[in-house]
Amino acid sequence: MTKMDTIQIYHDVHMPVVGFGTYLIDAENVQAAVSSALEHGYRHIDTAEKYENEEGVGAAIHAKQLVREEIFITTKVWPGSEAWGETPKTYDTTIETMHASLNKLQLDYVDLYLIHAPFEKDHRLEQWRALTDLQQQGKARAIGVSNFNQLQIDGLVNAGLPTPAVNQIELHPWSQKQAHIDYLKKHGITPMPYSSLAPLSTWRVAEDQGSGKTDETIAERNLETITLETIANKHQVKQSQILLRWALQKGYPVIPKSTKPERIALNFDLFRFTLDDNDMSDLESMERNTDLAWGQNFFEF
Repeated sequence: MTKMDTIQIYHDVHMPVVGFGTYLIDAENVQAAVSSALEHGYRHIDTAEKYENEEGVGAAIHAKQLVREEIFITTKVWPGSEAWGETPKTYDTTIETMHASLNKLQLDYVDLYLIHAPFEKDHRLEQWRALTDLQQQGKARAIGVSNFNQLQIDGLVNAGLPTPAVNQIELHPWSQKQAHIDYLKKHGITPMPYSSLAPLSTWRVAEDQGSGKTDETIAERNLETITLETIANKHQVKQSQILLRWALQKGYPVIPKSTKPERIALNFDLFRFTLDDNDMSDLESMERNTDLAWGQNFFEF
């Protein structure tokens, strides 16, 4: 990857368009996975307080002895939810969480710091004020949110606070969120997808089997395999690469995750082919307005 393969998210802050996600990679395995990603050329690593693997991510980065400016690190503060039996973060505990994350990551700053979810409205502004101050202190080069809808973002801005640089949301051909994407782009907010590979027939199958939605979900995915397989065969690549390339051509940075070195390599190999207009149209015809990671109702908090 060259330095040109980036997207500007805030003033002089440029994010590599292909990053490595670490959700569901446990602390025991994350160091090896991140090390493999770095060896294959990834220079953006995405983690979070809630993933409980920041220490392993930091160990992998530290072991590679890379120049700090050559690597882009995203992490997220978990805001806490009273509805889930958690204590919501205050201004002070948000600040404390950032310092704890930096200690685990063995870094002086992160490139992007996000509020992981909107949750309670009463605490949202306090948490966002903490992030704006952390940015002013140089602890985060850019700040943003995740899983926020339009009203929730408007609430931050209408309080006289800075507009988030990024909104990390579930985004793929099954869940394209065009109205929300239009809103984000209008306000200069970069849409950053997660769960880019959700339409794959094998995506989190084991997880679905414990959710009570296995038969319907896998049947729907298998239907889409016909479209994905046809386009993948046309370009002589894998279906996962088609989904990631779709996102890149829409202007979205991606953060695919895997613990297998061969998959890590494949997910980074996205620049030797281009989807044509027919490919993009076929993929966009897969729209189902369906979120799978959090469930359809989460985005409406």
